[in-house]
Amino acid sequence: MNRKHIANGKRIAERDNAGFNKMDDWLNKHGVTEVECLVPDMTGIPRGKILPRAKFNEDRGMRLPEGVLGMTVTGEYPEDEAFNKVIHESDRDMVLKPDPDTVRIVPWAADPTAQVIHDCFTFDDNLVEHAPRSVLRKVLALYAEQGWKPVVAPELEFYIVARNTDPDLPLQPPIGRSGRAESGRQAYSIDAVNEFDPLFEDIYDYCEKMELEIDTLIHEVGTGQMEINFLHGDPLELADSVFLFKRTVREAAYRHEMYATFMAKPMADQPGSAMHIHLSVQDAKTGKNIFSLDDGSDSELFSHAIGGLQKYLPASMALLAPFVNSYRRLVRNTAAPINVQWGRDNRTVGIRVPESTKAARRLENRVAGVDANPYIAMATTLACCYLGMMNNINPTQELAGNGYNHEYELPRSLNAAIDLLRATPVLHEILGESFITLYLSVKELEYEEFMKVISPWERRHLLLHV
Repeated sequence: MNRKHIANGKRIAERDNAGFNKMDDWLNKHGVTEVECLVPDMTGIPRGKILPRAKFNEDRGMRLPEGVLGMTVTGEYPEDEAFNKVIHESDRDMVLKPDPDTVRIVPWAADPTAQVIHDCFTFDDNLVEHAPRSVLRKVLALYAEQGWKPVVAPELEFYIVARNTDPDLPLQPPIGRSGRAESGRQAYSIDAVNEFDPLFEDIYDYCEKMELEIDTLIHEVGTGQMEINFLHGDPLELADSVFLFKRTVREAAYRHEMYATFMAKPMADQPGSAMHIHLSVQDAKTGKNIFSLDDGSDSELFSHAIGGLQKYLPASMALLAPFVNSYRRLVRNTAAPINVQWGRDNRTVGIRVPESTKAARRLENRVAGVDANPYIAMATTLACCYLGMMNNINPTQELAGNGYNHEYELPRSLNAAIDLLRATPVLHEILGESFITLYLSVKELEYEEFMKVISPWERRHLLLHV
């Protein structure tokens, strides 16, 4: 099936009967009896309904309250004026339409079950602009208008940890096949990965059945920290893959009496987890990488894309580091960037340019946390680069040294990041005013909820000493 992108950022081409017929043939082939109808919310949590196959065949315009797009990670709804500007007080419905290209089997289900990602529409057949999938479609449409085709390759870091049912207790590494928990840091250790062979065999098996094109598995720096790389491809398809992969890994871990976590900083004494996004851009007609000149050198568009990231990443951090926990990762000497410097084959800066051929020339956004919604993270990275290329923004001098020793250039808390995003109207315009309005409302409430919690640090150091 050929994926259809919107042409104007709002209206999607009507799903043709051929696409639905092919999806129905696929469902018949796999003997599917139930369908999980999924919509990613602001946090990337799957929302939706589970329908019997017959009901799914009848209902290609399933309805869901629009308010589910404006829920905090704790399941609360903002009650401020900004929220009510976007989400109508009548709690109206939106129409969910399946994207036939996203149908996949649910490999862990007891009965033959499929999962299909849906797009959100209004009743007059426009995309709901503040749905995360719509935001990415909107930015991709801007690239299409310029004759550009972006190509991305995400890398996801995550931890596997021992089961922990008490949120007041610190997380611990899980027990491997040796009967012992991992100790110390085992970066790139094959044996450390092999400790959890049964888990990763299930993950690979699930991904194969779901046709998720994952590439490399490595052990990262942290204790129990892993990384999965995806093959490069279309941003919407890769965002869908990341959305489904997180769900898959968590499910596989449950079956092995472990947790898989995509928190940015799950353990205090370990490195955080990122979602590195590699990005190149092709000429849509010729397939040529517009980041390279014929002689193999950097193009001006490539430099301007870096310049756009440098200028707008700080104001984008509420989108790329969306929770209070996200900023615990972005501190000095924790293997995470603290600035928007750039460098060639330099992992210590926020924007890395890997060594590559001219056809594969790309940049890497190393700032985004793995806790970010993949649709929003992709859209934001593309938006920053787009603004740089359209406005001829020049980058700074390349940083050849250790970026971890450079000064901070990113906001250091969610509160500061919210303020920066609110004060940057050009990002509101490119990502959508209604989306930014709703997103900021949600993040404000999450921050306020967090500020009501008293941490162990405060009790330990302030209770009897101040």
